[in-house]
Amino acid sequence: MSIVKSLILFILAGLCEIGGGYFVWLWLREGRSIWVALLGAVVLVLYGVIPTFQPANFGRVYAAYGGIFVVLSILWGWKIDKIAPDRFDILGGLICLAGVSVIMYWPRG
Repeated sequence: MSIVKSLILFILAGLCEIGGGYFVWLWLREGRSIWVALLGAVVLVLYGVIPTFQPANFGRVYAAYGGIFVVLSILWGWKIDKIAPDRFDILGGLICLAGVSVIMYWPRG
């Protein structure tokens, strides 16, 4: 599997996890309809399915996914909640992406 395809799967999984959680958040915290919560539940199930298409084992995939999740969460907060990341958020996100690169894509011999 190419690195690009793998990254796309990580991004899709992250958007499903964050988006699904956000829908549940809107239902519980902001009084939205139960249908919003059900949509969130469906999207969260998709989050559970998408990583299974990664070529590595469960532990490696979810360890690497954690770094992608951190970066996507920072971006979500910036674009959806209008909270701009500061230099420490950006530095931390870059460190996480470096970890993803080592865990998932570093050549193994």
